[in-house]
Amino acid sequence: MNKPVAKLEPESEVSLDPLAKLRDPFPPNQVSKLPKETKAQKEEREKDRSKGINCNICGGWHHKNTIHLDYVGHAALTDRLLDVDPLWSWEPVAFRDGLPAFDQTGGLWIKLTVCGVTRLGYGHAAGKPNMDPGAREKEVIGDALRNAAMRFGAALDLWHKGDLHAHEEEPTPSLEERAVAHLKACAIDRATFKDGWEKNKAGWEAALDRAAYARVVAEMKRLAATLPAEPEPPKEEPAADDFGLADDEIPF
Repeated sequence: MNKPVAKLEPESEVSLDPLAKLRDPFPPNQVSKLPKETKAQKEEREKDRSKGINCNICGGWHHKNTIHLDYVGHAALTDRLLDVDPLWSWEPVAFRDGLPAFDQTGGLWIKLTVCGVTRLGYGHAAGKPNMDPGAREKEVIGDALRNAAMRFGAALDLWHKGDLHAHEEEPTPSLEERAVAHLKACAIDRATFKDGWEKNKAGWEAALDRAAYARVVAEMKRLAATLPAEPEPPKEEPAADDFGLADDEIPF
């Protein structure tokens, strides 16, 4: 006999949006390394072969000081797209003679459709000596797919050079800074300023070191000097002899 289940809870939060899976980080085994050799490094390596190395990171031949960028290859991206939508598709934005229309620089604009949503992407790849026929075009298509998939959030963290979701925390002001800010806020008139100082100076003197308290005192004096003087109360004129005229009401 089956026992009643009191409560069923999912083991993890499940997104109802299939496109959200495109934003999942790629596992390390699907992240490749792309060498980025500068023009100066390339020229130096071509002049002096001792400056080049057979790289054990990417397997290529490049300058020994070349940096590597993380990227997701065509196969890993295709695998992710199939996981999200087995019917995903892409097509060029334009055709020429029935074939994808590459632009004047050899680049290609495409439309990538995943789960019924279509977004644009652009790809480009430089030609290299002794490339097989069609190899550059395949690189362009792969680059365009990665670019379009990035619009869906795929491998977005690899495109960004820093921490994409890091939030800069506002630095907490020191007690000295808060004291000076309070004095500035009280610098409305002499009475408000004096009240703000008298109520807080003992606490500030006790909590701050001597140098910090001295700076607060100096700022207090500077602010106090900028406040206009309080107007003097009007002087009372001596009462004149009213010759009994003040009591001028009829006595009946």
